[in-house]
Amino acid sequence: MIKVIKSGFYSTIQDEGRLGYRNTGVPLCGAMDKSSYHMSNHLLGNSIDDATLEITMLGPELLFDVDTFIVIAGADISPVLNDMPIVNNRIIAVNKGDTLKFRNLKSGFRAYLAVKGGFKTETKLGSRSSYQTITNQNVIAKGDELLIEEYKEHATEPSYSKLKTLDFKSKVLEVYEGPEFQFLSELQREQLFSEDFIIGQLYSRMAYQVKPLIKNDLPSILTGPVLPGTVQLTSSGQLIILMRDCQTTGGYPRVLQLSENAINLLSQKKERDSVRFQLIHY
Repeated sequence: MIKVIKSGFYSTIQDEGRLGYRNTGVPLCGAMDKSSYHMSNHLLGNSIDDATLEITMLGPELLFDVDTFIVIAGADISPVLNDMPIVNNRIIAVNKGDTLKFRNLKSGFRAYLAVKGGFKTETKLGSRSSYQTITNQNVIAKGDELLIEEYKEHATEPSYSKLKTLDFKSKVLEVYEGPEFQFLSELQREQLFSEDFIIGQLYSRMAYQVKPLIKNDLPSILTGPVLPGTVQLTSSGQLIILMRDCQTTGGYPRVLQLSENAINLLSQKKERDSVRFQLIHY
């Protein structure tokens, strides 16, 4: 068990997400940065879909009640174990009574805390991923007790030399043409691919809004399917980039679709960071 001493800013249990329920309107959910999430599980020898703790910007304080092993991947939020600094992407032995804290954010925006065997929180619709209207709890809170298993030995040591991590400093988001891309004018296309876009105040696990606005006279569409990474263009010219907790359908033109790697990278961006779209082809 892990006891939450301080909750931090916004930390949720996340795994691969809820696959196979989109036809009933259930969001995919799951880890925002799948690359870092997979890295944390891989290094521990966990299953690829084991649940982790997704930590956003300001980390929690956690007290371990069992011996285990952990890996932290993704954003560097200056983790310390018993007030001693530890590093990302390394297997760390944790003993009963140890305390894990996070100090200041150095790079990225979301970190993933994996424990050996994964978090054993509730499963709803085939996933442990937190979502407000599906799971009993969304973000972790002070006093919560997160169930994990005890591990005293770690049988395998991975090769660290071949680790490939995201370049959080990159601002290039690779995108494909969306279903309504063909209706954009040459001027709109030029603006999409020549300008830097700034992440605004509205950004979350559901969607990121970026500015400046795009001059737009495209009509709304009949409700159509949307996915994480779909870039919608509203009638006001606002670009909305849908993320892991997004709805399953929408009525705005779908002008672009982020690649999986681009979704991961955008997940590590925060307000006032800049991004640039780069068109690629299937």
